[in-house]
Amino acid sequence: MKKKIFAVAAVIISSQLQAQEDTTARSLNEVVVTATKSSIKQSQTGKVITVIDRATLDRSMGKDLSQLLTEQAGLVVNGATSNPGKDKSVFLRGAKNDYTVILINGLPVTDPSGVTGAFDLRMLPIDQIERIEIVKGAQSTLYGSNAVAGVINIITRKGGGKAAQLTGNFSAGSYNSYKANLGLSGSADKLSYSIGFIHNESDGISEAKDTLPAKTYDKDGFNQNGVYVNMDGEVLPGLHIKPWFRYNRFKGGYDNGAFSDDASRYSASLLSAGAAAQWNFTNGSVVAQYGYDEINRNYFSATYNSNSLFEGTSKIAELYATYKLSEHFKLLAGIDHRRQTSTDSNAHITSPYLSIFAQNLFVQGLNIEAGGRYNNHSRYGDNFTYSFNPSFLIKEKVKIFANLATAFRAPALTELYGPFGSNPDLKPEKSTTYEGGVQTQLGLLDLRAVYFNRHTKNVIIYGPAFSYINLDKQKDHGFEIEPTLQINKNLQVKMYYAFVDGDVTTKVNGKDTSYFNLLRRPKHTFGLTANYQLTKHLFVSTNIYNYGKRTDIFFNNTTFTSSPVELGSYLLWNFYAEYAFIPNRLKAFVDVKNILDKDYYEVYGYGTQGLNLMGGIQFKL
Repeated sequence: MKKKIFAVAAVIISSQLQAQEDTTARSLNEVVVTATKSSIKQSQTGKVITVIDRATLDRSMGKDLSQLLTEQAGLVVNGATSNPGKDKSVFLRGAKNDYTVILINGLPVTDPSGVTGAFDLRMLPIDQIERIEIVKGAQSTLYGSNAVAGVINIITRKGGGKAAQLTGNFSAGSYNSYKANLGLSGSADKLSYSIGFIHNESDGISEAKDTLPAKTYDKDGFNQNGVYVNMDGEVLPGLHIKPWFRYNRFKGGYDNGAFSDDASRYSASLLSAGAAAQWNFTNGSVVAQYGYDEINRNYFSATYNSNSLFEGTSKIAELYATYKLSEHFKLLAGIDHRRQTSTDSNAHITSPYLSIFAQNLFVQGLNIEAGGRYNNHSRYGDNFTYSFNPSFLIKEKVKIFANLATAFRAPALTELYGPFGSNPDLKPEKSTTYEGGVQTQLGLLDLRAVYFNRHTKNVIIYGPAFSYINLDKQKDHGFEIEPTLQINKNLQVKMYYAFVDGDVTTKVNGKDTSYFNLLRRPKHTFGLTANYQLTKHLFVSTNIYNYGKRTDIFFNNTTFTSSPVELGSYLLWNFYAEYAFIPNRLKAFVDVKNILDKDYYEVYGYGTQGLNLMGGIQFKL
C-alpha cells in the first residue's frame, strides 16, 4: 500500500607546481562552494572543509572512491579494502552511514531501494570525478534530511578549452582486475562538454572469510560499465544551461554471510539525468536545477533459489538565489522539493531555507553565518533546523571558529514500509552538533585541530527482535588533529589523528541504560602521507594508516543468534609512483596497497585484500 508523506523544509596536473602539492588541500585561500552554495574562501567560513582536488584524483586511478575517501581524517569507509565489489558504509566522525549526505554537483542523491536510503558509492566510478569537497558537522540547514554528520559533494568532470581533447587511462592489477576510461571534452562557441565511458572488472576475492584448510570458497567478482555526459551552454549573456546524464551498471557475486560461502549474484543500475540553469548578475546569482535518479536492484540467492527485486526513484527540484546586500552582508534564500518512491511506497518533502553571511563584521576578520530551514511533515509534524557559525581570521594566517547546528533524519522508506523488519511508527531522528577549533596557514607548518560533540534523539537501529526501533538518545564526541609539513617545494608530509567515542541510552526494565554502539568504527585512527617530487618526471608517495580496535556483532546463520565480537587493530602501508614521459600528457603509474600483507577484518567473517597492486597508463591528447 502506498503512503504519502508531505513536508516543508530548505586538468590532469595543470602545472608542475600543482604536481608538487598534494592530496587534500586545507589552505585558507582555497575556494569552495559546498559550505555556502556559492564560492567562498576557507578563510571566510568557519565550517570544517576538506578538498580533494584534480591532481589527487589523477593519482588515484589505482583506487576506487571508497578507498580515496577512507584516507581522510575522521572518515572511515567500511568495506573499502574488503572484496572490491562489496557494499560500502561511510562513517563520518563515527556516525551511521545514513547520517552523511552524498551530493553530486551540489544536489543530494539517495537510494530509496536501499536499506537505509544511503547512496551506494559503488555506483560512481572515480574516473568521472573532477573534485570532492567534504564538509563536516550538521548541514541540514542547507542540505536537508540526513545531513547529521556532514556532506560529501562530488563534483563531476566538466568541459573546457577551445579544442576537443581525448583523455583516458588503462590499468590492470591483482585479482585479474582491469579498468579502462575514455573521455572527450572541449568547447565550441558557447558550449562546453565532457563525455566519457568507463569499464571496471575484477575476479575479486571470496567475500566471506575462507577459514577452511583447502581454501575452497569461490571468488566473488564484479563487472561495471558506465557513461556520463556533462554540458554547459551560455544561451544568453550570464545565463547558462547545464544538462547532464549518467548511467552505471554494476553486477557481481556475494556470499551468504560471515564465513559462509555461496554462489549468489546481484546486479544494480543507476540512471541519473537532469539540468541546471544559472543566471549570474552583478550582485549575485539565481540557480534552478532538477535531478532524477532511478535505481534498480536484483538479488539472486543461491541458498534459497529466489530472486528479490528492488526499485527506487528520487527526484529533486531546487531554486535558490544569492545576493550581496552590502559590503558586509550576503543573503542566500532557497526552496527544494524532493520525492522518493520505492517498490511499494513513496514520500515527498518541500523545504524553504534562508541563510545570511556577514564578512568582516564590526572588526576585520570576523565572519558569521546564520541560517534556518523549516520542515513541515504530514506524518511527523513541524520541525526547524538552524545553524550558527562564527569565525575569526587573524592576519590571514590563523582562523578560530565555532559551530552550533541542528539536523534531522526522516526514516527511510524501507525502514517504514520495507519487507525486512519495517516499522511504520518510527519517529524522525534529531540532532544537535557543537564544534570548535583552529586552522592555521603558516607556510612550513599548517595545522587544523577540531573538537566536536553530537547529541541525537530517537536513534533508529535494527533491533534484536529483527525490526527497526527508536532508542532514546545517542551522544558522540571526538577530535581531529591534522598537521601538514611543507618541507620544501618538492616534499610534503601530511598527518592526522582522529578520535571518536559515543554511547546510546535507552530504557531497560524502566531504567536508563547506556552502552557503546559505534559498531565497526574505530575510536582511534592515524594516517601519515609523504609526497616527493623527485624529478620533473618522477613523483612518489607513501602512506601509513592505522585503525584501532572495533566492536562488531556476529550473526550466526545456523542458530540465528547474535553475539558481540572484537575486531583487532590493523596497519596498512601503501606506495604510489608515477613517471611522466611527457608532462601533463602521458604517464605510467603503479599503486601498491597493503605492502605488509596484513590479514584483518573490516566486517567480522568477511575477507579483506592482502598485498595487491594496480598499474597502468594515463594520457591526454
